[in-house]
Order: sequence, then C-alpha cells, then structure tokens
Amino acid sequence: MQPSEKFIYPLTVIERHLDTFGHVNNATYLEILEEARWDIIAKRGYDIPAIKAKGIGPVILGFTVRFAKELTLREEIRVETQTVTYVKKIATMQQNIYNDAHELCFESTLTLGLMDMAARKLILPTPDWLQAIGMKLPA
Repeated sequence: MQPSEKFIYPLTVIERHLDTFGHVNNATYLEILEEARWDIIAKRGYDIPAIKAKGIGPVILGFTVRFAKELTLREEIRVETQTVTYVKKIATMQQNIYNDAHELCFESTLTLGLMDMAARKLILPTPDWLQAIGMKLPA
C-alpha cells in the first residue's frame, strides 16, 4: 500500500503542557500525538462508539521518539501524521511536530495494528479502518 495522506493537527502549547523547566513535558508529547490521532480517526467515523459497536480498535505496539527542539508556552505548533506502511497486520505511522517557524521539534515513529477486542488479537486491517487512517484501498 502507498503511504496515506498527510494530516495536520494545529495546537497551541498551553500551561498544562509544561514542566518545571518551562517547556513541554516529555510525557505530554505522547498525549499530544494521541490527541492528533484520535482527531483523525474520529472525524473519519472511527470514534469510540464505532469501536465499541465493531468490537475492534487500534492498538499501539511501539514508539520511537526524538526530541529536536524545545516547545514553550503559547507556541503555535502543528502535528503532521502519516501512515507510511501497512504490511499484513502491522502499520508504521510517522508523527512529527513543527513550530510556527516550520522547524522540526519532535519526531516519532510508531507501530500499530487493529485488534479484535474480544479475541485480544491483531487482525488484518478492515476497509473502514484503512479509510479512517487515510490509506488508499488496494485496487
């Protein structure tokens, strides 16, 4: 499969994002990335009620991260999200955060899959899941 479309999630850094050093707390980056992912799939019909009704939902299998430049209070940032591969049951997603000067501040790569919540096992991606993450369906 070809990479997905790229999604942009704008956000302003606010007080609750900061640590005692005055920049975004390292754990908060993961919260921001999750917020961006939920925004993408919920807007495409794959929200919590749909996940509960289907009995299948996304699961994160792993993360790698790199902090490149600090983010501070009231910065306007954007999270760029793109699913770059989906091979069998495993997807690779890239999520990068840029500041308002278009500088890369944070980059991450995560692996994820789609889980059958009753069987507690990964399953092959469904067409509606692929659509939710912006992947083109195979012809």
